[in-house]
Amino acid sequence: MIFSALLLLSASGAAFAQEDSKRKTKQTVAMSQQVYEKLTEVQELVEAKNYAGGHAAIRDLQQRKGLTPYEVAQIWNLTGYTYYLEERYQQAINAYRNVLRQEELPEALQQSTLKTLAQLQFTVENYQGALQTIRELMALVPEPSADIYMLLGQAYFQMGNYREALEPIRTAVEMYKQQGRTPRENWLLLLRVCYYELGDFPSMIGVLKELITHYPKDTYILTLAGVYSELGDTKKQLALVEVLYEKGHVRNSSHLVNLANLYLLHETPYKAAVLLEKEIADKRVEKNVRNLRLLSQAWYTAREDRKAIPPLREAAEMSDDGELFVRLAQSHLNLEQWDEAARAIQRGLRLGGIDRSDTANIMLGMALFNQKKLDLARAAFEKAMTDRRSRRTAQQWISYVDSEKRRVELMEQELPTMQPRQLDDILKANPRSG
Repeated sequence: MIFSALLLLSASGAAFAQEDSKRKTKQTVAMSQQVYEKLTEVQELVEAKNYAGGHAAIRDLQQRKGLTPYEVAQIWNLTGYTYYLEERYQQAINAYRNVLRQEELPEALQQSTLKTLAQLQFTVENYQGALQTIRELMALVPEPSADIYMLLGQAYFQMGNYREALEPIRTAVEMYKQQGRTPRENWLLLLRVCYYELGDFPSMIGVLKELITHYPKDTYILTLAGVYSELGDTKKQLALVEVLYEKGHVRNSSHLVNLANLYLLHETPYKAAVLLEKEIADKRVEKNVRNLRLLSQAWYTAREDRKAIPPLREAAEMSDDGELFVRLAQSHLNLEQWDEAARAIQRGLRLGGIDRSDTANIMLGMALFNQKKLDLARAAFEKAMTDRRSRRTAQQWISYVDSEKRRVELMEQELPTMQPRQLDDILKANPRSG
């Protein structure tokens, strides 16, 4: 914060007078040698943190007779500065208001005092008061600086009026650019938040690119990736996050899981699986049901059924979720591991909470059928028939099971009476009987 008390340091050592020939409306500003020296003494006390001594010296000054308005203004000016250093902000505000009550103040002092007053009002969260003060300041300045525009924008911003805040903040940033200067980081951050609150994600992209260029931080790249996600451009989102990950800059669990989901979305499940397996092993991603399930899904989608089974089994054991045991059974079925599949489905059905018990019973019937447990398989298909969605499929399987049972029964009846050569021919023609 720049305080107008510092103007004292630029005064001459003797009694001085300033006259602005360019502004005839301003009267001569004068300060006596004695007042100047006393103010200098007060400032030295204050900067040495002798605030009590400073206030006592100020009171002595205020009791003097014949002080000019300019001298009174500078006394209040230094009073406000002292209160500020003591963090007595409301007293500082009152002191600076007294500066502005004096007549025939130089414009430079008025402007610096108004700016200081606005900054103090920000400190005490009096944003409406700060807004009014900044408007007074802008009325005095023919061409407000970028800093003044930013103060105006900050006042609106703190009041939650992002639409009104946007224009002065954007003006301040553009003024800096036109002057060949780099916009301040916090200015760009305020501009970014305004665009976010107004839902203007395309404009956020430009601001974030400036932040990345001038103030490179991983968090800005991740935020840019998030904006691309909001705009539905997950391809660019993936490209940004993947680059950060490859450089070792993505270590947050949620960001790592999000990257795995992006790999799955863009049909690169193997990368998702490798990432999750590594990060779970390194304990950067928690080994919980959700993440183990995602790992299994990634391996399954990558057609790595054997690798999909261990994390899914662990997730199922951790959760006692019947649906997870059914999914585990599906991986066993894909590998023709009939016994493991049947046991997983049976456990899932016992636990309950299965979205489609009819489908689970179809799967169970298939697993049992392939183990030649025909009666148990038929019972599973009969249960599936109770749901109209699986009735046709279940009926077909029941017909097939019945046909197989008849064939087996026939074989059992005929085989004992056949000659060895006939039996050998039948066995060759019916490999299932071997």
